[in-house]
Amino acid sequence: MIGTLHRWGVKSNLMYTAGIASVGLAFASWAASNRLEAAGLERADRWGIFIGEWAPTFFGMGIALRTEEMRDEVVMEASGQRGSIDEKVTTSPSAAMR
Repeated sequence: MIGTLHRWGVKSNLMYTAGIASVGLAFASWAASNRLEAAGLERADRWGIFIGEWAPTFFGMGIALRTEEMRDEVVMEASGQRGSIDEKVTTSPSAAMR
């Protein structure tokens, strides 16, 4: 699932933002339920907890996506370094003298 999200272009920052937003949304849903519904504090608590459980999921997905992003960076650096090493070897002055 994480690989698919990564291929679709979903970035870790988006998941971190969603995690932070879900914390705010949990508080807002608790406050709205507490004020607007006559069901009582227990129901407001359930709404807040339900939405509050999304935050760890979003943060976990953000960490997993960041791992994918770092793996891509390492692969790109390794392929870039290999190319520059090959260029240095073939264009070194000592190689040109031989």
